[in-house]
Amino acid sequence: MITGFSNPTVKSLRALREKKHRKAAGKFLAEGLRLLTDARESGFLPETLVMAETRDTHPLLAALEADVHAARGEVIVTSPDILSKITGKDNPQAVAGVFTEFDTSLASIDRSSSPVWLVAQALRDPGNLGTMLRTGDAIGAGGLILIDDCADPFSAEAVRASMGAIFTQKVARAQWEEFLPWLREGTGQLVAASLRNAVPYRGAPYAAPCFILVGNESRGLPEEYEAACDLKVTMPMKGRADSLNAAVAAAVLAYEVIAALSP
Repeated sequence: MITGFSNPTVKSLRALREKKHRKAAGKFLAEGLRLLTDARESGFLPETLVMAETRDTHPLLAALEADVHAARGEVIVTSPDILSKITGKDNPQAVAGVFTEFDTSLASIDRSSSPVWLVAQALRDPGNLGTMLRTGDAIGAGGLILIDDCADPFSAEAVRASMGAIFTQKVARAQWEEFLPWLREGTGQLVAASLRNAVPYRGAPYAAPCFILVGNESRGLPEEYEAACDLKVTMPMKGRADSLNAAVAAAVLAYEVIAALSP
């Protein structure tokens, strides 16, 4: 039981909201029973479970607490105000967990495990990042590869936006100069939505494993990145908008690729 705001554990948990502290500790926060249950069902248990003392009883929460105890994890009970301080939310959910960050190296990727992978270059919005993870989970993608300077996939905003997909999707991070040689070492078609020398996205010759590449929200993909792609496709714009949101474009294209590759 923790009752004081100045408790060192509270300070260390609160610090995980900042990227530099997450990186130093190699840990991240996830909040909410649904998200933590998704993690548990995907084989991930928090090493520290934090629960509000005024929480409602729930069989899933009881199962989660029992599993954390069995794994010799730490279970902390505290007030809603302190939990709010830890999560940074005025109305926090009744439970949060601390997880060890995953291996995000390209070496951890098995490209043969899925016909479709999502790739994002310089994606800055953690909400878009979480949405792409959620899309990947929905279509059965292998995961999301983050290229260059992207938002942190382990930030509270990205984890929350993923709706649990941070635990079901593989996440990798690399610079373009590292990613492209890795891709060319094995099989893999690199596909980008583009306006330059592109073919209609419907009926395009997709091939598995297909790596769908989207660019920065405001600048799009650098021209040299597009030039390195095996296939460039375009989506029709019927109204005044000249582009789609990056995460939306990835979702539209991903469903088209999945349909094209399905037997």
